[in-house]
Amino acid sequence: MIYLETSRLQLRDWEETDLEPFSRLNADEQVMKYFPKTLSIEETNAFYKSIISEFKECAFGLYAVEAKENKEFIGFIGFHRTTFEADFTPCIEIGWRLKKEAWGKGYANEGATACLQYGFSKLGFHDVYSFTADVNKPSIKVMMNIGMSFIKMFSHPKVEKDSPLNKHVLFHIKQK
Repeated sequence: MIYLETSRLQLRDWEETDLEPFSRLNADEQVMKYFPKTLSIEETNAFYKSIISEFKECAFGLYAVEAKENKEFIGFIGFHRTTFEADFTPCIEIGWRLKKEAWGKGYANEGATACLQYGFSKLGFHDVYSFTADVNKPSIKVMMNIGMSFIKMFSHPKVEKDSPLNKHVLFHIKQK
């Protein structure tokens, strides 16, 4: 099923054929630069299963994204229920991960903007959050481009305290 469509992207259900390029995406050191580590095939399969499970449970999730021009899987953009221990959780998080060949084309802005509109108008969201390591300037730029506002810095409870990725920024947007 296609959930959202923009001029250049389709945000859709995941297909078994997405697993192989999804594994490559999660194993790419450049793509995973702002995460604690790359993911193995087994970890990617577990992540895929959790995405599918969240769709079944919530009727939303991280949508598979394909470029309309060639029908190629380029990553994901969408929503996730964040439940780790923090003063802003549980919450709905918007996130994205695209293969490096798709970077610099505005796809994250385009897809995330469409997701926010869908989340507020069709899914009934009132608030959406996003967060990343404070060194992840590309994702912070996307958060600002899609209209989110900086709330605060925090130490991510699931990232080692001495990691350069522990310090995170929290952004937020409300339904207008």
